[in-house]
Amino acid sequence: MGSRSQQTSEIELDLLLEAIYRVHQYDFRGYARSSLRRGVSRARSALGCATITELLDRVVHDKSAFAESLRHLTIQVSDLFRDPSYFRFLREIVAPHLATYPSLRIWIAGCGTGEEAYSIAILLHEEGLLGRSLVYATDIDAESLEVARAGSYEAWRMGPFEASYRASGGRASISDYFIVSGARAAVAPLLRSRICFCDHSLATDASFTEAQLISCRNVLIYFDRELQNRCVALFRDSLCARGFLGLGHGETLAFSHHAGFLELVSSHEQIYRVR
Repeated sequence: MGSRSQQTSEIELDLLLEAIYRVHQYDFRGYARSSLRRGVSRARSALGCATITELLDRVVHDKSAFAESLRHLTIQVSDLFRDPSYFRFLREIVAPHLATYPSLRIWIAGCGTGEEAYSIAILLHEEGLLGRSLVYATDIDAESLEVARAGSYEAWRMGPFEASYRASGGRASISDYFIVSGARAAVAPLLRSRICFCDHSLATDASFTEAQLISCRNVLIYFDRELQNRCVALFRDSLCARGFLGLGHGETLAFSHHAGFLELVSSHEQIYRVR
């Protein structure tokens, strides 16, 4: 009986993902099933749906219900200088190589609400590279991108931001890069002017730009193997000669048949470079 119920649940999930793709053009069909089940469960709870089929009906006919579901299907966990050792490695090892290029294109894939993009911009500024850099920060969640573009965060987060910034090798104070007003802290225009936030799907869209650095952290872990391989192929096609790719600490390219085009620079930070 339990097996039949599980099979029905899998069919419902397949139908939901297909409906989302056909109606809203968001493709979650290559996401890891365990991650999808958790996201769907959160969406059902938030929208008061007893079954996946009920959620499907709401998602197809109610745009606001889909927007709510999207927030639960995509994982938006971010902080300024999250995993400081990653940014310290970029600062100390990668940045000197980036400095040899006359102009720089950086791609932050799966940027969420923008904290990583602003972290990269601060790092580039302190290494004297921001003025010749353009940072493309992409995501599929329109609401997260709006938050990222606004660059306004709760002021109480400045304390944790400062601690991570210092641990990453920051040379000033994080407050130098924000304008605090009441309960909000807004990113300084200097940083925002060098970042282009835009919609891009790793599941369906083509290669993005010829980049010297791509940072895609804690995204691949939510994809199945086929979609992971698709992403690595995108990164291959988007990186310039001797460009760098940074992944999350729990991610690796060891699985991918495209991995041969990259050499591992740091096993701890999961940073690679085009051979």
